[in-house]
Amino acid sequence: MAEQASDKNGSRLTERGRATQERILRAAADMMYVKGVGATTLDDVRAASGTSKSQLYRHYPDKDALVRDVVALQAAELLERQHQLLRRLNSLRGLERWRDAVVEHNALRNGAYGCPLGSLASELADRDEEARAAIARYFGTWEGLLEAGLARMKDSVVLRADADAGELAAGLMAALQGGYLLAQTARNVQPMRIALDMAIGHIKTYAVPAEDGNPPAGDTGGR
Repeated sequence: MAEQASDKNGSRLTERGRATQERILRAAADMMYVKGVGATTLDDVRAASGTSKSQLYRHYPDKDALVRDVVALQAAELLERQHQLLRRLNSLRGLERWRDAVVEHNALRNGAYGCPLGSLASELADRDEEARAAIARYFGTWEGLLEAGLARMKDSVVLRADADAGELAAGLMAALQGGYLLAQTARNVQPMRIALDMAIGHIKTYAVPAEDGNPPAGDTGGR
């Protein structure tokens, strides 16, 4: 028999209980992304998820417990998308395709609501130490995906040996998060694209010059 999940009180969950918990969590994640953590109440979540007060409090006895699960859910979904985009990154052209993908995804809402993880960080980092530490770890994982791709570009001599993959990845992440914020306030993704273009332009200064008869660095067909 498969091991059953537990609610926040340590009780084993039935299949119906798991479905209820997932419904609560999804409703909370959607509301907190759009309205913000502070403006989302447990009563709001209860109404949006179609659950009773007793069901809600069985799974989430307080808002902090719910918020931490929302952070974990948003991070898991975001990191899965980023992993798919970055797992084979090995070229400058691939880096540009990643830029296009994140900008186009953000353009679906004209930049509204910002980064799912970054928006949580802006509300929680100074008031919930446990949530702040978790978000920092998730950002580290995301940045690590970028760093790994840049390291592969060094290994394949797309970038020079003196390129610091860690620093370049941190710069990309800073440009990305700043771009999310500016796009959110402008309701236009152009500032996000410009910020990422500038960060990628800096990375290109470390590109190994193409030799005669060879394709330019980063134009090898890799992602």
